[in-house]
Amino acid sequence: MKLSLAIVALALAVPTVSYAQDSIAVVSTNEYPNTFSSGSANISPFTQKSKRFNDWAVSFGAGVPLIQSADLTSIKNGNGKNLFGYSAYVSIDKAITHAFGLKVQYDRGETRQGWFNTKDSAPDMNAVGARTQYDAISLLGDINFSNLLRRVDNKSTYRWAIHGYAGVGALAYRAYQKDATGQRLMTEVKPFKLGSLFGQAGAGVKFKLNRRLDLETRLMYVYTGSDEFDGGGAQYSAINQREEQVSDNFFNATVGLSLKLGKHESHLMWHDPLQEIYYKLDVLANKNQDIEVCKKGDADNDGVCDDWDRQLDTPAGARVDGAGVALDADLDGVIDLYDKCVTVPGPVENQGCPLTPTEPSGPVIETATNMEGIEFDFNSDRILPNNTPILNNAVNYINSSNATYTVIGATDTKGTDEYNQKLSERRANSVKNYLIKNGVGKDKINAVGRGEKDLKYPECDPAEKCPEWKNRANRRVYFEAK
Repeated sequence: MKLSLAIVALALAVPTVSYAQDSIAVVSTNEYPNTFSSGSANISPFTQKSKRFNDWAVSFGAGVPLIQSADLTSIKNGNGKNLFGYSAYVSIDKAITHAFGLKVQYDRGETRQGWFNTKDSAPDMNAVGARTQYDAISLLGDINFSNLLRRVDNKSTYRWAIHGYAGVGALAYRAYQKDATGQRLMTEVKPFKLGSLFGQAGAGVKFKLNRRLDLETRLMYVYTGSDEFDGGGAQYSAINQREEQVSDNFFNATVGLSLKLGKHESHLMWHDPLQEIYYKLDVLANKNQDIEVCKKGDADNDGVCDDWDRQLDTPAGARVDGAGVALDADLDGVIDLYDKCVTVPGPVENQGCPLTPTEPSGPVIETATNMEGIEFDFNSDRILPNNTPILNNAVNYINSSNATYTVIGATDTKGTDEYNQKLSERRANSVKNYLIKNGVGKDKINAVGRGEKDLKYPECDPAEKCPEWKNRANRRVYFEAK
């Protein structure tokens, strides 16, 4: 087999879970490196005894939490200002592979929300301020996207990395509320009790300062699971009845450092498998040697040996991942090679682009039939701008008709039945209110919600079975005539 084919095959074989090699150790000792492919006779197994990299680290940092989804928020509160809290974290990090690790993390901080800072006096009798002191411990998964998606032809210096984090844990907090009468404790939740579980997810960018220290910025979104975290008080208090909040959530932006532990030169998460491939190929080229890597060949010429290629008929010109599967960035079922809208999901019949509603040429509503086209964003009841022409035509038709109409709201299958039922009712009422505001008589229209029981695409249960364009079509409102 030609040397050029061996180059690609070896480069794709190295960053696997089963085998690993420290690139700096290879270069510094000037030894002939191990190979890690199905055709190799010199394989180094992934064991604690044979590893030549560090895989433990300690991370710590500080930041600013901002409550975004709650009855009392930190962002654009009653005075149009933002209230900034503080936070800190420390974690013990374990790298499992080049692209995945685990963190046990402890967070501590204080959020500030409402109309004013609780350190100040209440500006008037109706103003309410709040602060929440919290402690949390969680287990986070860490995905190194830069190692996971690194191109085989990228020889640039590897000092930046994009990471994604997600996990769950136990939350404890004390929420205080302040008004003109003074400050008081509203809610206290201790950890490891019923209702103390929480989740968080986000992303970060790491910069390798040196072999021991990394600088990292993160933006995490914390789902508390509690409607009382913001200091609004009991579930049925006047404050907590302002919004239909299921959970008070907040963003946490942090800056921190990671101290990499161990005796080796490089850390597994910073280990660049490609360096040893290029070094190995230089040695082979100098010695005019040739090796056989792909025992079964590469039938579709995508650069991935058939030994581990999961898609043996990849179309010519398609970019593939390390398993030889054609890339589909927006997960709509149309690979990027044929997708005319690579970053926006859409149906196959429209070449991967979303369908654009056309201007109606006749009556929008027909007797006893559904009106398609009024769709909603995920977890939203806001009428989208592209729906207003359809609704304006509906106003004229309903007013000229002798029938009465029911506005029916529906959702996709994400979320609980109870939540989706309420969301569908809000969507139906949102359309009903729009029509009444624009001239439809109140006696000619009413609204009901059917939640996730009235799917346009019934096969989308659960939602993960379908591309996003089908789930979006299930999030809709339509009309029925009486």
